[in-house]
Amino acid sequence: MLLVLLLVVAFAPGLSSLPIASDSGRRPPANQTFRPGGQQVQNLTRVASYLYKINKPAVKTIQSPDGDVIDCVLAHLQPAFDHPELKGQKPLDPPERPKGHNNTDTVEETYQLWSDSGEACPEGTVPIRRTTDKDILRARSVQRFGRKPPRRHVRRDSSGSGHEHAVVFVNGDQYYGAKASINVWAPRVTDQYEFSLSQIWVISGTFGNDLNTIEAGWQVSPELYGDNYPRFFTYWTTDAYQATGCYNLLCSGFIQTNNKIAIGAAISPRSSSNGKQFDIGLMVWKDPKHGHWWLEFGNGLLVGYWPALLFSHLRSHASMVQFGGEIVNSRSMGYHTSTQMGSGQFAEAGFGKASYFRNLQVVDWDNNLLPLNNLHLLADHPNCYDIRQGRNNVWGTYFYYGGPGRNVRCP
Repeated sequence: MLLVLLLVVAFAPGLSSLPIASDSGRRPPANQTFRPGGQQVQNLTRVASYLYKINKPAVKTIQSPDGDVIDCVLAHLQPAFDHPELKGQKPLDPPERPKGHNNTDTVEETYQLWSDSGEACPEGTVPIRRTTDKDILRARSVQRFGRKPPRRHVRRDSSGSGHEHAVVFVNGDQYYGAKASINVWAPRVTDQYEFSLSQIWVISGTFGNDLNTIEAGWQVSPELYGDNYPRFFTYWTTDAYQATGCYNLLCSGFIQTNNKIAIGAAISPRSSSNGKQFDIGLMVWKDPKHGHWWLEFGNGLLVGYWPALLFSHLRSHASMVQFGGEIVNSRSMGYHTSTQMGSGQFAEAGFGKASYFRNLQVVDWDNNLLPLNNLHLLADHPNCYDIRQGRNNVWGTYFYYGGPGRNVRCP
């Protein structure tokens, strides 16, 4: 109990600007007194307990220019191995890549702001963005921190939940992975509890309580990160976002194997209108040998994997793959949000102005990368955010998407 009370003091509001410590901030400051009320004590105790659990001891810390602290944590001590079925395990070796996969893409790729300092995490460690008390206290509740709101309708009838999409998807077959290059922008998000993201969804189950998803892409989320930078993120759930899963490494689940990419860290540089365009290449696929779902970032950097045991339906295969953008429209001002999707431009603006996905592919049962067939387009609020698909020899299957949100046709 003494430890918890000390941690409450250590992570109380107003005391969060502490020096970076090599033990990830676990040591409470000396000679501090704090006497909050009963409910506040309870909330701060929850915050402190979560921080103690999620922030693992670091062998090195790196200060990012955007204010993030990156902890280099021994790979076998990362949050994933708190999972009762993963305790005592170590990260697996890399799997076989899908056939037809190559890393010869010549488009300039984006990397992450924290690595601009020239600092790096040592071999045998993984870089983890440190979670602070401020991060958690921005959330609607401690219990929901790092999680999407639970909802029954993820793609269909999204108007009721405030989630709006401009996506392409394939279904009606068995899918074992997906791949795309995603154009990176910094869309404006106008409300702290809204977000704007662009991602790949790998989906199985029904759109009810048993929905399984694996998600990866970039997002702007002031609530989660405290700023408006686009950040590389992952997500998973096995029960339609109700009690399982989380963003990034904010719960036990995803196992990171890479010491160069920090999930949840800001992407730099970003695309600009009529300027240089920057992409991130992402691939998610099921390892035929062990059945785990692996994630690759950029030119061949394996980030890690979601163990098959996390899932029900996705233990075997996906029944849908989806690519595109999503925003939250909270209508906090009484009208449609001005939160932007993609670049904030409609699809018709084209290259250099509208955001895009290119080289869309799926992975089949025999670990082959294939072009998409029977592609469906969905823009559930086309006057606010829309989408246009195309195909050519350089970009394969691609699409432009996005929009400004509120405008004369989107009141």
